[in-house]
Amino acid sequence: MKIFAHHAHVFPKTIREDGTVEALMNLMDRCEIDQAVTFAPFHQYIEADDINVNQWLAQEIYGNDRLYGFGVIDFRRDDLEEQTKEIFDLGLKGIKIHPAFQQIKIDGEKAFRVYQKAEELGLVVTFHTGIHWYRIAHYQMLLFDEVAWHFPKLRFTLEHVGGYAFFKEAVAVLTNNRENVYAGLTSVFDADMNRFWYLGEEHVKELIWQIGANRCMFGLDFPYNQEEKVKEALESIGRLPITEKEREGILGGNLKRLLL
Repeated sequence: MKIFAHHAHVFPKTIREDGTVEALMNLMDRCEIDQAVTFAPFHQYIEADDINVNQWLAQEIYGNDRLYGFGVIDFRRDDLEEQTKEIFDLGLKGIKIHPAFQQIKIDGEKAFRVYQKAEELGLVVTFHTGIHWYRIAHYQMLLFDEVAWHFPKLRFTLEHVGGYAFFKEAVAVLTNNRENVYAGLTSVFDADMNRFWYLGEEHVKELIWQIGANRCMFGLDFPYNQEEKVKEALESIGRLPITEKEREGILGGNLKRLLL
């Protein structure tokens, strides 16, 4: 089975040596992962280096048929539509948004400007969801239903599926929006290091029962998850009581349909 994994953060070597594209490729080989989606680092990580993070990612993965890229938006700037268009022009497939880390309101005016342009260009948006030490009122799960309502052609993923705290709210959004919202099974099987986003196999089975396996996709959360955690997650998916066709979808088929 060829695995196509979502959600790999990558960094310049000067920022995180274990998070480079080369390190990701090595992990993919050890875990028998065929392809992956990479995320550009947020601007806050490398401001001192004066790097255009989206251009950097596009250059790092250029010509690599195993890697696809998602760009990021600097919401502190006002040229939001231009940034979104640059991501598209660079050949990247989507946008990674972390509402808590980037301190934006999911249904705020700036965010809506990005969604509108992304919808127009056909870019996929991936959201970090779940508790992350910022004002919950700005990124609580039910606000994603507003995004889906206002932008019905915008396709987006809810990574961590709300996490331990907001799983049921995430299921509500996913159930209410069957055409364009997807569940990212990223860091949801680890009860220790990633307990805030832990769901476990039982909740994942419930998720599949509610929305179907065809809207779920496996994510790495590299480099925060290394080989041991990635293999544990793959083993958990291997134990789920689903058909092999459904398992193939979660491990890459669904993501491929979404992006390619």
